[in-house]
Amino acid sequence: QVQLVESGGGLAQPGGSLRLSCAASGFTFSRYAMSWTRQVPGKGLEWVSGIYADGSDTHYEDSVKGRFTISRDNANNMVYLQMNNLKPEDTALYHCAKGVYSVPGETDYWGQGTQVTVSS
Repeated sequence: QVQLVESGGGLAQPGGSLRLSCAASGFTFSRYAMSWTRQVPGKGLEWVSGIYADGSDTHYEDSVKGRFTISRDNANNMVYLQMNNLKPEDTALYHCAKGVYSVPGETDYWGQGTQVTVSS
């Protein structure tokens, strides 16, 4: 069955960096787009970034453009989110998600998430 396991979250100071990782299994990873989403208590799920199945293109939510970078390693079934210049408003539970298609868009599986807290 599809499994997505995130890691790399933690506490960071404003302006700091974290790198999130997601290990995928149970499906042909290289055929599907992958995304990162985040959830803040009391607020809805927010899409953050997506990457094409072959890694040829990426998309970002406006508030993270220029600060976050999504990447993937199809040989090892991994997807990453490098987060730089972190802001307190980036505090959230971050999930990786499997796409339904080879391009980012609809998703059908999510991991349990990894908590990111940005605070001084």
